[in-house]
Amino acid sequence: MAGEERRPLTEAGLAALGVHRLALPIPFMAAGGPVNVYVIEAAEGGLILFDAGLGTEAAQGALAAGFQRLGLRFEEVRRIVLSHGHVDHYGAARWVQERRGGELPVFAHRRDLAKIDERGPRLRDQHALYGAHFMRLGVPLQVLTAMAAAGEGSSRLARRVPDVQPIEAGAVIEGRGLRFEVIEMPGHTPGLICLWAPEQGLLIPADHLLEKVSPNPLIELDAGGLTVHRPLAVYLTSLERTRALEVSLVLPGHGPGFTGHRALIDGLRGFYEKRQQRLLGLLADRPRTGWELCQAIFPRAGPADAFLTMSETVANLEVLEDREVVVRVEEQGAWLFQRAA
Repeated sequence: MAGEERRPLTEAGLAALGVHRLALPIPFMAAGGPVNVYVIEAAEGGLILFDAGLGTEAAQGALAAGFQRLGLRFEEVRRIVLSHGHVDHYGAARWVQERRGGELPVFAHRRDLAKIDERGPRLRDQHALYGAHFMRLGVPLQVLTAMAAAGEGSSRLARRVPDVQPIEAGAVIEGRGLRFEVIEMPGHTPGLICLWAPEQGLLIPADHLLEKVSPNPLIELDAGGLTVHRPLAVYLTSLERTRALEVSLVLPGHGPGFTGHRALIDGLRGFYEKRQQRLLGLLADRPRTGWELCQAIFPRAGPADAFLTMSETVANLEVLEDREVVVRVEEQGAWLFQRAA
């Protein structure tokens, strides 16, 4: 409250406020640790899940074991709120619906709905769209094949959800001990949402803010093959908004809770600035394709990781384009990046 000293939050003390973190296994080494599902005891009774974890037997088994350890039942779940449309966060939502029995509404931001709802486009139907985009960035055909295979493998780790409903910024989730506001923090995905309890300074940011790794700014295309947004440029703006919050504890999408969000954000900004300076250095002698720059920045990455590494490379180039220090030119259907005159 205004004029009062805020009592410091600890993750261990959150159970008394009706918030529980369940860490579930995932096969993605670069994600920053197991994925977290947050079980929130609702003020009106029952449970709310913020994210659902991956749709593998191991993750679902760990979720069931977590419920049992807490003395909770899936029948108590009243709704699921999904932070964003990545498989490790929504993958088990349909499984929870089935365990719950009957109607169980699932919510996500409208800009991520198509990735989660079973009516949205399938990855296999978008191969040509994304293939054409990455070919313009200079990615070789054999790498495109490996990228497509890796994407198909990831998509099999989740089942789409019927009739996902939109949730908007400003929506309120009334917990037994905490009152959360839904806030938009686009960047990692266009529709990523966080939960924010301003009275206690508790932020649950999903993959928007991670302690050990930088969230990937991922390329997303619309049905016409145009980029949905410039993910890193948008992400940096969201980071500034996050930095302004008075946060006492962060409960991230991967790994345990942490403090010191402003120092972490300052470190992230410095990290991206160094990467952008590296790209400028690589462009000092001649124009290069996105793929050439990606190989120089990530020399040890394999073809299966190319979607992540290319997304990271291009996102940093887009920031430099916005600063008007790099320009993109087209030659014979391919994009070249060069330093501005």
